[in-house]
Amino acid sequence: MRLVSIASGSSGNCIYVGTENTHILVDAGISNKRIEQGLNEIGLKASELDGILITHEHSDHIKGLKVLAKKNKLPIYGTAETLEAAAVKSSLEEYPRELMRPILPDVDFAVGELDIMPFRIDHDAANPVAYRLQSGHKSVAVATDLGHFDQYIINHLQGLDAVLLESNHDVRMLETGPYPYYLKRRILGDHGHLSNETCGRLLNCILHDNLKKILLGHLSKENNYEELAYETVRLEITQGETPYQAGDFSISVAGRDRMSEIITI
Repeated sequence: MRLVSIASGSSGNCIYVGTENTHILVDAGISNKRIEQGLNEIGLKASELDGILITHEHSDHIKGLKVLAKKNKLPIYGTAETLEAAAVKSSLEEYPRELMRPILPDVDFAVGELDIMPFRIDHDAANPVAYRLQSGHKSVAVATDLGHFDQYIINHLQGLDAVLLESNHDVRMLETGPYPYYLKRRILGDHGHLSNETCGRLLNCILHDNLKKILLGHLSKENNYEELAYETVRLEITQGETPYQAGDFSISVAGRDRMSEIITI
């Protein structure tokens, strides 16, 4: 399996997950041009994609959906509520019904060589999900836009080989920054986003000896920066009540405007 972040941040998200024969995008929240460029960098064409998994209908997750899907006649997967909201926002009401494929949280489905498990997340959207993807004995997950985490989330992130996990904001930067009060409350609330500290605490619940790669994603442009997210998460791991130190794991930050390394498991 391969995992690559084409873009991850508050301004746009698009993650590739695939095998030799099956190619999936999780979200299409950047321009179609940038998506195609990213795929080309890993030796693929958009026409080779087997589908697009949509986590939820916010623009930073569906911005490029219309052009990408229509140009390549791609199946779009998401909860029924997400597909309906995304169709309206992206002017996809006339998109072929057979290519709009509703899924249910906690009901797995297959796309080619990938077995996919969507699971619920708390975020202020219609019916949002995160995704765990598995091929054979290898598995990865893409989990962002989490207002908080609980045992349900922890259970769905156990035993992974690689994970892209939200590390959206630094609480102090957000609280003292220029955002209006209502937006600060939204981000800090149970249907908002994970802070750097909370990301580290969630990681402490899912660390294990065979976790090969941790990507920190969906960083806020205004309320975070890469070095801060990286060091805060590492500190949470090292100070956490686990047998691990941050240096035991390969941790990096997925950039807003650049590709991550190709993670092969």
